[in-house]
Amino acid sequence: MRHEISFTVNGERYDITVQSHHTLLQVLREQLVLTGTKNGCSEGECGACTVLMDGEPVNSCLVLGVEADGHEIITVEGLATDGHLAPIQRTMVELGGTQCGFCTPGILIAAHALLQRNPNPSEQEIREGLVGNLCRCTGYMRIIAAVREAARLQQADTLN
Repeated sequence: MRHEISFTVNGERYDITVQSHHTLLQVLREQLVLTGTKNGCSEGECGACTVLMDGEPVNSCLVLGVEADGHEIITVEGLATDGHLAPIQRTMVELGGTQCGFCTPGILIAAHALLQRNPNPSEQEIREGLVGNLCRCTGYMRIIAAVREAARLQQADTLN
């Protein structure tokens, strides 16, 4: 069965037809060709598919595409502004928070959401904010350092 939906993705309005059984992840990757969001486990366990739905992190592999109707979605592609990487994107690269990169989009989205809610998180709060995002390569220490540095940069930007 097919359904018409209207939603906003990364600031752009879409009116599309989706299959009732397709996940938001499938809609983003296959119909909108936004391939930054990754399919890691299809069970909501790894966080590679994390996107923001109305500002809240969700596993897009667990959300049906039809459920996105009327909502605002932000993917990793939507974090950059005017061709400039968001602070969390810059610090992840600069501080070596990425290795193979497969988990990176979901971690970036989760970290971005955390910094929106809490602009100055402690290490424990960062760890809690990233729960559900698995990384097999980095050991997390550089990711945590990148989130801390992004928080510092964002605070410096607000003071200027």
